[in-house]
Formats: sequence, C-alpha cells, structure tokens
Amino acid sequence: MAASAERIPFAAIVLAAGQGKRMQSDLPKVLHPLRGKPLVNWVIEAARGAGAERVVAVLGYGREQVEKILPAGAETALQLEQKGTGHAARCAEERLGGYAGPVVVLSGDVPLIRAATIRELVARQRASGAAAVVLSAQVGGEHAYGRIVRDSSGAFKRIVEHKDATPDERKIGEINTGTYAFGPGRLFEALKHLKDDNAQGEFYLTDTVGWFARRGEGVEAIVAPRVEECLGINTPQELAAAERASAALSGKEG
Repeated sequence: MAASAERIPFAAIVLAAGQGKRMQSDLPKVLHPLRGKPLVNWVIEAARGAGAERVVAVLGYGREQVEKILPAGAETALQLEQKGTGHAARCAEERLGGYAGPVVVLSGDVPLIRAATIRELVARQRASGAAAVVLSAQVGGEHAYGRIVRDSSGAFKRIVEHKDATPDERKIGEINTGTYAFGPGRLFEALKHLKDDNAQGEFYLTDTVGWFARRGEGVEAIVAPRVEECLGINTPQELAAAERASAALSGKEG
C-alpha cells in the first residue's frame, strides 16, 4: 500500500449491533474500552480521519447505551433482528440510500484500523473504478477466516469461507478482514440481491463481492500494512491482545 493516499470524501457504515456474548459481559461488545475509549469510537474516529463526511453506526443490542457514547455528529440506524452482516449494512440504506460517493463498511469491533489504511482503500476504489475493494491481511497458522483467492496473474478472483475451502485453499495466508470500499451507488444495489439460503439463515456482506464477480464487474483486494489493524475483538483475551497491539501502532496514524 502507498505511504499516503488522496483524501476522498466518502460515507462510512460502522457495524455495531452485536451483543458479543463471548465477552462474558452484559455490556454491548462495542462499548468495551480499549485504552479507555470504547471500541466503536476508535473505528469512527479512524473513518473521520480518513475523510468520512458521514458516519452511520448500525446499532442493535444495547442501542441506548451505545448512542450515548457515540461521537457528536455520528448518525445511527437500527438493526432490530440479527440477520447477518449484509442485513446490518442494508439497515443503513435509510440514511445513505441517496449518497452519491463511495461507501466504506467497517466493523465496530475492529478498533485498530488506521485512517491511512481506510484512505488507501477508498483511493484504490476510485483509481480502479472497481465495484468493490476488499481489505485483506496476511496471517499464519490455523484460523477460520475466509481466504482471498487470486488467479495466476495475482488478480482477485473470489473469497472462499473457511468451511468451504479445499485443503489447498486453507493454506492461503491472505484473509478477508470484513472491511470494504464500494463504488458510488454499488453497495445497496448489491445488497438487494443477497439471499439467506445458508446454514445460518443470514445475509452475508461477503456475498456482495460474489454478486459483482458473477456479473463480471471489477473487485480488487489490497493488503493491510499491519495485520494488527484487522484484529477483531470477540473475547476478553482478544481485547487484551489488542491493548498490546495498540502500542505497536501508536503514532502511526496518518
């Protein structure tokens, strides 16, 4: 990724509706503090630092608690039922359906994403004209993340979920982080075509990428400069790991 990228105005959707049962707490997951600041606020501040002119937080569990701590000016949308990440993003259409610029989807429990990385994601979308640009990361060892499959030229081909991956695909070290930049007008168009005919009965945001690919529309993936930026928080142990990782990223915001 480039050291810096053009600051392009965009809208951000921050998915923050989950309860986070594995946190072993009644507190909504995105309200758990990292270095004294709620997880979701780290994400919103990074988005604004990257150039987001509008930020919509999709809320669900503990909505009233989360609303009270959001930064001034953050908009909200409500996900009444937990029907997957695609469904959550669709809930923001009431706010952003008429928005004319790119839309970035971020996770409210991935607090160490940097403004510079988000800015590069948006810049790549504009430069390439891709329908979507996926933020990926390089990881090692056993994990259950979806893999980024590329063709022989290195171009993005598809995302394969861990449970559906072949033994060879499970050896791929490039994973999907769940962060995306969509071209103007593309996200909500794709969300209309999602189906919940899967084991979980949910609408997956990942399937938007598959929808574009089947139509022969451009999708790209760029690798985050540091895997720590993509750490999701699901357990107290992962929160502790993020506390440690934040020290390594401190001062690198740009």
